[in-house]
Amino acid sequence: MDLLSYVPTGFMDHLKNASDLITFAYDAPFARAVVFGVHIGGHLFVEGLLLVVILFLLSQKSYKPPKRPLTTKEIDELCDEWVPESLIPPVTDEMKREVPILSSAAGPHTIIDGRKVINFASANYLGLMGHEKLLESCTSSLEKYGVGSCGPRQFYGTIDVHLDCETRIAEFLGTPDSILYSYGLSTMFSAIPAFCKKGDIIIVDEGVHWGIQNGLYLSRSTIVYFKHNDMQSLQSTLEKVTQDNKRAKKLRRYIVVEALYQNSGQIAPLDEIIQLKEKYKFRVLLDESNSFGVLGKSGRGLSEHFNVPIDKIDIITAAMGHALASEGGFCTGSHRVIDHQRLSSSGYVFSASLPPYLASAAISAIDVIEENPQLITKLRDNSKILTTGLSDIQGLELASDVMSPLVFLKLKKSTGSVKSDLQLLEDLADCVLKEHSVFVTTCKRSMVDKCKLPVGIRMYVSAAHTESDLKKACEALKNIASSVFNSSKLN
Repeated sequence: MDLLSYVPTGFMDHLKNASDLITFAYDAPFARAVVFGVHIGGHLFVEGLLLVVILFLLSQKSYKPPKRPLTTKEIDELCDEWVPESLIPPVTDEMKREVPILSSAAGPHTIIDGRKVINFASANYLGLMGHEKLLESCTSSLEKYGVGSCGPRQFYGTIDVHLDCETRIAEFLGTPDSILYSYGLSTMFSAIPAFCKKGDIIIVDEGVHWGIQNGLYLSRSTIVYFKHNDMQSLQSTLEKVTQDNKRAKKLRRYIVVEALYQNSGQIAPLDEIIQLKEKYKFRVLLDESNSFGVLGKSGRGLSEHFNVPIDKIDIITAAMGHALASEGGFCTGSHRVIDHQRLSSSGYVFSASLPPYLASAAISAIDVIEENPQLITKLRDNSKILTTGLSDIQGLELASDVMSPLVFLKLKKSTGSVKSDLQLLEDLADCVLKEHSVFVTTCKRSMVDKCKLPVGIRMYVSAAHTESDLKKACEALKNIASSVFNSSKLN
């Protein structure tokens, strides 16, 4: 290192010759100490100055504007400058859409925009829409009870026909008890939070519909998704959750699935689910909205379809707006499960009860199902005819189960985005309606729907459809699909 770097500037005047420099070199530690002292003194001076400034600023009084009321002119100026945030996002041209308007009952044939069409957009599975026996029960119930109940079940809203309907559903399914809800969708997002709380673990299929998604959100539980209808994924998820969470055995744990998935038309393998449930000690919550009155020899749902005892399922929910051609929903299970909901389920406690005539219609619909088992056979045959007829449609492929009356068609090759896929499918559905008078619908999803399954065309088969209706629908879809996909690269 250069020796002169240790020499203070003032010392250079005293170094006249080389001997003085050599002498100073022996005293270099002393020189470094002098320099170090100068630096330390400078730091202390700066820090002291900063401390004085800080104390001075702290001692000053803060500025307070004079207290006086605003003048009228100032108020007007502030009001003119204020721009409130919009309550809703701006509506784009893509959001604007004219919906088809029905001017008749939503039966197998209906009138839309003044013309008669074949209806595959209503979940009228057993063709009970407008059934004579249901109309008679509704008429007599209206004359006796009026239109509504005007109160929740626990506050003067319980009518004898509600209790009769609950008993009839429990007898039909072979469960101890059941409970009615006034709205089908609220059944799922009221029953789930009634049993699942913060800290509980819920293993759920990624393809469940929005009603279940909302119930999961309201429960504030820990949600873990497994691949759609994939039992290997379910097992690995159960294994991982059980191993990773040391407290898992002490928590309430649930598996939530649909019997017949609304977003794919696939049937859940209940027998395998029950085996996994018993192996890993979970409870099962099953939604039978699309399978009640449809699956099984007598329409008793997924448990009858797989010949699984219904008491193996802890909680069963279903909407009555499909096979029963009514409205509302129900939950069925043990007495403890039902009694708990009567005290803690928001959709039951706070909502006005189901209109009596709809409860009467549901009772009559169950009677018709029991008296006419051929309806279920006819529905199954119609489902096979439509599924077989659409098996080789161009540009589309079947995602649904062969035995499912909910026929789901998805694109063989995606356009690259869900938005574009949905637009293509909607254009196809519009052409089928305009050119062939066949009414089908796409699986539209709201902005809050988190389902990750592919979008598609959803067709509801009815026992009231004739063979000619089904053949015409197949020909119409094939014709339009051929013209649409031949003109595009999506084959």
